[in-house]
Amino acid sequence: MNTPAPETTGTPRLSINRWTCRTTPIQEFLEATAAAGIEAVGLWRQDVAEVGLEALRRRVDDAGLRVSTVCRGGFLTAAAEADRAAALEDNRRAIDETAALGAPTLVLVVGGISQEDKDIAGARARVAENIAALAPYAEERGVTLSIEPLHPMFAADRAVVSTLDQALDIAEATGSPAAGVVVDTYHVWWDPYLERAIQRAADAGRLLSYQVCDWNLPLAAEPLFSRGYMGDGYIDFPAITRMIAATGYDGDIEVEIFHEDVWATPAAEAIHTVAERFEQLVLPYA
Repeated sequence: MNTPAPETTGTPRLSINRWTCRTTPIQEFLEATAAAGIEAVGLWRQDVAEVGLEALRRRVDDAGLRVSTVCRGGFLTAAAEADRAAALEDNRRAIDETAALGAPTLVLVVGGISQEDKDIAGARARVAENIAALAPYAEERGVTLSIEPLHPMFAADRAVVSTLDQALDIAEATGSPAAGVVVDTYHVWWDPYLERAIQRAADAGRLLSYQVCDWNLPLAAEPLFSRGYMGDGYIDFPAITRMIAATGYDGDIEVEIFHEDVWATPAAEAIHTVAERFEQLVLPYA
């Protein structure tokens, strides 16, 4: 028998990403988040597909929540013209969905390479070209594009952009204020130039989102599912959060965990643990 988690009274600046409670039905997730006194959620496009865009917005509003980010756009590395056109059209839809949900930013996971091609430099060039093509559309709709660098082990299949500096190069090349970056601790904690890159992003007005979770070992068979509760792994959250705070960033801090054990935990209990760890390891340094 599960003991109900104690209710929290609200945690300033905390947002709960939908995939932290991935296996929980969306309505239950929204209700559990609101009951914990948390004001914001990060949503996924799968939620839009499941519920419908207008219905999802109503559910969020009825729960008294707002949306901090929408995940995800991107996958912009295809070389074939028809595939490129399809990807751009899908990203325009993602931008429209982000605007309709009232979220300020769409997270972009840029895409990997094909096993046949293996041209990572060419893939990166296509990412830059395609984000530059999307930025004016996003700007017109009041949405920003948060380019997310992923850990290098995901370069083959998910993101040929691995560092914050690479992401910033692409954002700055657009010439648009709508393009920027998200700092996700799971993906960038190892970067020896992280502090400098965070300041660079802030100086350029392109630090758009801060996401946190821990790097757990041993890695799961699907390494992406090794994103754990803060404090369970190897990331120095006070140090990285101080870097973010030093820039003056005062936006949402979104907890985005992908872990089988967390998904098996009742949503109210998981959200309580998230809030508790956030208050211990992140908020005091923000």
